[in-house]
Amino acid sequence: MPSCSDRSSPGKPPSAEYARKPRPPRFPNLHRRLCGDGWTWAGRYRTHIVNIGIDPVHVASELRGSLETSECRWNHTSDWTARELGIAVHADGVRIHPFVDGNGRATRLLADRVIAAAQDCEAVELYDWQIDKARYVQLLRAYDVHRDPTDLAVFISTYELR
Repeated sequence: MPSCSDRSSPGKPPSAEYARKPRPPRFPNLHRRLCGDGWTWAGRYRTHIVNIGIDPVHVASELRGSLETSECRWNHTSDWTARELGIAVHADGVRIHPFVDGNGRATRLLADRVIAAAQDCEAVELYDWQIDKARYVQLLRAYDVHRDPTDLAVFISTYELR
């Protein structure tokens, strides 16, 4: 039986009543609420180059473009499940690495909020982030090459929120 995070009619565009807009709060606000008690710079995009992530001058536009592309794809195609949508948003956030610190926590929380918003049922699924980190990093790198969230979505299991 398909889970709640699967689409009911794969291969067909969603109907008007099915089309949803899983719009999380602006990512910097989410980061600020998550990390603001400890870091005065929480919610502000990084301004220097680090060994992970994109050039900081492109962070805001890349992040906005990534979220808008995922939303558009979700609303106008049916090739992703809610599970894949959340993972794609997470993986793009990891790739962009918008903040100095707290990126992992913030992108995992964002993914959970996206999958929850994209589901259309009472029993909501969230991701189980207790995973093998080496395999996870390997799959993130593969996603960066082909932009297909399927393998990551299969690897990162979900659990029903009760």
